[in-house]
Amino acid sequence: MKQRNTIKKLIIVFIIIIALLVVATALVLTKVVKVNAFLIGDYSVRGIDVSHYQGDIDWAKLQEQDVKFAYIKATEGSKSVDDKFRENWEKSGETSMYVGAYHFFSFDSEGETQAQNYITTVGELSGKLVPAVDVEYYGKKEANPPQKEDVVRELKDMLEKLEKNYGVKPIIYTTYKVYYKYIKDEFDDYPLWIRNVYFSPNVDLRGKWTLWQYSDSGVLEGYQGDEKYIDQNVFCGTEEELKELYCR
Repeated sequence: MKQRNTIKKLIIVFIIIIALLVVATALVLTKVVKVNAFLIGDYSVRGIDVSHYQGDIDWAKLQEQDVKFAYIKATEGSKSVDDKFRENWEKSGETSMYVGAYHFFSFDSEGETQAQNYITTVGELSGKLVPAVDVEYYGKKEANPPQKEDVVRELKDMLEKLEKNYGVKPIIYTTYKVYYKYIKDEFDDYPLWIRNVYFSPNVDLRGKWTLWQYSDSGVLEGYQGDEKYIDQNVFCGTEEELKELYCR
């Protein structure tokens, strides 16, 4: 009888543990519990990335909230320019933040024309962070992913043109799915800005990333737009080391 009771208790404990794990996983996946907030303690240089979705931005107010750097959306594809880029670019320049401009890569445009769109729009980058190229799925691209050789060819064309123009290697922003399909082993000599809002990229990318977007559901004071959230990032080193990402 005692043995049966012991087995029953063990089964109950096991069920409770499984239930707790299921609940915890659900809370993480639905972003009710933000695990990454506890994992960034080692990284003191924190920043954001923004676009027209954040609307009107009070850059001084953002800086007051320990925001050390910011990437601002400039361009997309071969022709598109973010509606708020010029305003954000000028006003962020009035702060002491480290500021850079990023381009949203299109799988449907030539790399060289995309690079030219960025160069024409952003212009001189002396004293600013290196160009960033955002490579991620959009629309139906995840369900119908482009051929790897096509993406690698056009992305290389874009990065090489930017590097030739600015004299620095651009940083590549990407998601895990895109990284493992297109970026890994093809662009290892470029700085990596990885998106992982669920756990630390040190699990599998330790020593390989430069910036980490750890949250896409941050809420700060200082912006009023259609999007209430703001992307939050950390740099892998010190503030002094961040200056190594400057264009000269």
